[in-house]
Amino acid sequence: MTRTRSARLRISAGVLAVASTVIAVTALAGTSTASTTARPAYVPAIKHVFVINLENKGYDATWGPGSAAPYLSQTLRAKGVLLNSYYGTAHNSEPNYVAQISGQGPNPQMQGDCQVYSQFVQVGTVAPGQAVGSGCVFPETVPSLPTQLSSAGLTWRGYLEDMGTPCRHPDLNTQDTTQQARVGDQYAVRHNPFMYFSAITSSPTCAQHVVDLSALSTDLASATTTPNLSYITPNLCDDGHDAPCVDGRPGGLATADAWLKVWVPKILNSPAFKADGMLVITADEADSPQSDASACCGEGPAPNTPLPGIVGLGGGRVGALVISRWTSGGTWSTTPYNHYSLLASLEEIFGQPYLGYAQTSGLNRFGLDVYNSGWK
Repeated sequence: MTRTRSARLRISAGVLAVASTVIAVTALAGTSTASTTARPAYVPAIKHVFVINLENKGYDATWGPGSAAPYLSQTLRAKGVLLNSYYGTAHNSEPNYVAQISGQGPNPQMQGDCQVYSQFVQVGTVAPGQAVGSGCVFPETVPSLPTQLSSAGLTWRGYLEDMGTPCRHPDLNTQDTTQQARVGDQYAVRHNPFMYFSAITSSPTCAQHVVDLSALSTDLASATTTPNLSYITPNLCDDGHDAPCVDGRPGGLATADAWLKVWVPKILNSPAFKADGMLVITADEADSPQSDASACCGEGPAPNTPLPGIVGLGGGRVGALVISRWTSGGTWSTTPYNHYSLLASLEEIFGQPYLGYAQTSGLNRFGLDVYNSGWK
């Protein structure tokens, strides 16, 4: 660890000092010249972001000295900045993924992991940008980060292991048969947030945007074929969710670590990442509502449910690792963040307005405590 507490405090002060200064952003994706809103001056010229989520892993299990994932907790940890006060926003899994790409809070069906792939019936909207109602698949009027990026002429793709058929999801208002892993098919729709927005699933380009993980290797071959946002979800074994796995592997953090050893080097060695990339590795939620339903960042009752964490206000402390040419290896930040903070930070990178709870007053966005290596 190379950064002292006093240094981190000075960095935080620096963030406040520059927070009101903005610069224009253009041409974020390849040859795109689409105009976007201004980004804060402290945000470096990141043009390619990669997000990987593990499943149901609290901070101590993942990042503690006894971690069953030494590649993640030691090897990769030495390459980036660890956000040791990063929290999930709900229990169970599904609403955390939705939070990361839309800022929408949970409802009881979402907290139950959307066993039925039900249409969200909206009865109103309340601040900050929250759809009021029940169900799982939001109507086309509910915005998300992917729709923001497409409107701005930027590129995005979801890469889902074992999904096979692009844009695969159940028929509306039918049982979600991916809730249980099967040999040869350990894809889980509830870990694929794009499938819960009608603006995405009803689009003729859904099959080009939400694809099987196998497409990632080809896309990483050049910066021009790498999307501005790559959102990557392992299957129910490789994300650490199941233990043991239906295919006989041990599962848990050990299997997730083995998966990371295969895929993370492909990302870190890609032309896009080397030029201007940022990788975020986190977990959707802590182990269970009973183990940790704590929250941060002013999160309170949501309009559709009083306790987003079922027995508490949040999804528990999970931590997050950020690796980039603009981060210093082996450093850390104690600034409180959550999934809404991640969304807001991505929107700052791509010059987009904040959606949903990413608009929360006082919510921390990644600053010079994360972008801490200087401007190279």
